[in-house]
Amino acid sequence: MSRGKKIVITLLLIAVLLPIAVFGFLYYKINSIKTDTQAEGVTNILLLGTDGRENESAYRSDCMMIVTIDNTHKSVKLTSLARDTYVEIPNQGMGKLNASYFWGKEQLLFKTIKNEFGIDIDKFIQIDFEGLMDVITELGGVDVEITEKEMEAVNKSVPSTYESYDNPNKGEMKLIPGSGVQTLTGYQAISYCRIRDIDSAIYRDGRQRKVIMGIASKFKSIPVSKYPDLIKSLSPCVSTNMGSVELLNLGYNAYNILSSGNSIKQGQFPIIDEVHSKGGKYKDAGWVWLYDKNSVVVLKQFIFDDIPMEENKYLNETNKIELNG
Repeated sequence: MSRGKKIVITLLLIAVLLPIAVFGFLYYKINSIKTDTQAEGVTNILLLGTDGRENESAYRSDCMMIVTIDNTHKSVKLTSLARDTYVEIPNQGMGKLNASYFWGKEQLLFKTIKNEFGIDIDKFIQIDFEGLMDVITELGGVDVEITEKEMEAVNKSVPSTYESYDNPNKGEMKLIPGSGVQTLTGYQAISYCRIRDIDSAIYRDGRQRKVIMGIASKFKSIPVSKYPDLIKSLSPCVSTNMGSVELLNLGYNAYNILSSGNSIKQGQFPIIDEVHSKGGKYKDAGWVWLYDKNSVVVLKQFIFDDIPMEENKYLNETNKIELNG
């Protein structure tokens, strides 16, 4: 991948997930690329967080989020899709959503999301957790509010994450000293993103979004002089199927939306309210989320019509629930 393309991938990640005044700086770095800043409607990009280990050629997507740049309603949205959602995978049968990535990478995941949720996506950005640790390390840590249970769970896995983290700037290993708002190091933050045994993967999705939003908040306070180091840290661990001009256009529009005072809106699907979903072991699929097929309207109206999930009128109805299993 060319250096210019790596920079514009970083631009989109920063502009969408880290809302700061960085567009001008990065545009200067790639000013030979001509862009069309006009954009209409809704653009969805699948953001994939992978946690594949060394020498693994096939692995499941650990984190799946739809990044929505909504020029119609002037909003940017970040919607988690639970990895354990029970779905029909084309040509593979029923299974967990993240198994789509294992069997056919992003192309099969696109098809599964289209067939299951009616959302047509053909753009993706993939980032691995090892690279995300480097970014957080470069930032000097990220502030996240954690509970007592989360702190205990993180501290159990910190030693192994620290040991496997190959970064000369990682410093001495430290455990998290307490609950509340804590500044997490790179290896602590990724350990936090991975925990799930104290609750479920749904809560892990929320923790992943908290770390991303924490990075966004931390990014606002750093000097422009640190941008090149951050780009250097992030570029090797990302890939995409989008071209440089498209990335620049999307990044520019996302930046314009966020710089006008709008914040990133967050969503989660399935709707976890003990009514429109049911979690547990099911047939031979292991632990999964069965979801109300009719509740897909809540997801689609959030993404395309900008209706907050918690305010969707469908959630007040209980006579149309139809679990997909």
